[in-house]
Amino acid sequence: MKRAIIAIAGAGLLASACASDPYGNSNETVRQGAIGAGIGAVAGAIIGNNVGDGNAGTGAAIGAVVGGAAGAIRGSQQDRANQQRYRDSQGRYYYCYDGRQTECYWENGQRRY
Repeated sequence: MKRAIIAIAGAGLLASACASDPYGNSNETVRQGAIGAGIGAVAGAIIGNNVGDGNAGTGAAIGAVVGGAAGAIRGSQQDRANQQRYRDSQGRYYYCYDGRQTECYWENGQRRY
């Protein structure tokens, strides 16, 4: 059972390492969701064993789902905070990350500069 917990937590951390868009910007929704799932799986397994029913697998699964959802919500809010929306002289919208004008993308995802 301990191997399953380690595997679930490891999978969440590995998935978070790959969470970026094609331009190298990190996607906080995916990254924090994966980290939350890993932490939730470990916490759920520990709580499941401490309850006394000996069913750490169910606790790990529930913890992974709850932690993943909480992490994804938090990451989505962080993504929105990192993104600023602007309009050019022709009325087209584009987005810049962290308020810098060097990392800007059109609405369809293509790099502006």
